[in-house]
Amino acid sequence: MKKINLPLTVLAIFITGSYVLVANAGHAWGKYHWDISTDESRSAPLLLGNNLTSPSPWGSSLVRSSSDWNLSVLQNAIVPGAHNDNCGPVSGGVEVCNGDYGDNGWLGIASIWATRGRSNHITQAVVKLNDYYFVGYRDDVDWRDYVMCQEIGHTFGLDHQDTNFTNTNKGTCMDYTNDPAGTNLDTNNTAPNDHDYDMMVEIYAHLNSTGSSDDDGNGKGGRKKPKKAGDAGAIDLNNPSAWGQAISQDASGQNNLFERNLSNGQVLVTHVLWAN
Repeated sequence: MKKINLPLTVLAIFITGSYVLVANAGHAWGKYHWDISTDESRSAPLLLGNNLTSPSPWGSSLVRSSSDWNLSVLQNAIVPGAHNDNCGPVSGGVEVCNGDYGDNGWLGIASIWATRGRSNHITQAVVKLNDYYFVGYRDDVDWRDYVMCQEIGHTFGLDHQDTNFTNTNKGTCMDYTNDPAGTNLDTNNTAPNDHDYDMMVEIYAHLNSTGSSDDDGNGKGGRKKPKKAGDAGAIDLNNPSAWGQAISQDASGQNNLFERNLSNGQVLVTHVLWAN
């Protein structure tokens, strides 16, 4: 009988019974996603609010990350931010901020507010970049591109591909590394890779029916008026005690994913990138 050499992905289908299990492995925040489809994002991109200090070396990193993520099926657009002080959330968009948040251990955090129930729609998100640690060897464009790209990727619903800082780079900003530039003969980790884009297809390449029964309708990509519901907008994200319960750890055992149930019926989920 003639021998047939099957591609690895086909073999995975036979072994697992589902290709989705291969593509999904450890690379999405459960079912959290914006209530917006690919087609909808072309006409109304998800808005990234620019609250970066001016002048700031983060500006070029935001532009580069926005452009790189626009190669995926979910389109985004940079707009002036709504908060230059406390970086509070705005319904329907992502607020991106930097500041000297002190010697608290984290380089960057990405927080999403999402509905509970069947939809798990993201309703608003915040990215915070801690200038305190971007001195010395981290004060360069590769480190800033890496952290900016990863935190924005989290707000789209993506998890890490790997959380071991000392592994060989996977060539994606969704991979933990101590060498984002790839100077030790590794590929650089400053932008998304094809696996990230494949995951975005799984999440967003569909026609959504927006405003489902367990959603408040604020998950679409257009900027909405901020809602003052419960404790959704009064959370001090600089304080780790506000993140809620740790639900996941990185490869070194540090808690890097937190979840907190809010009084307005939503859930706050926060990814933390620690200074390793």
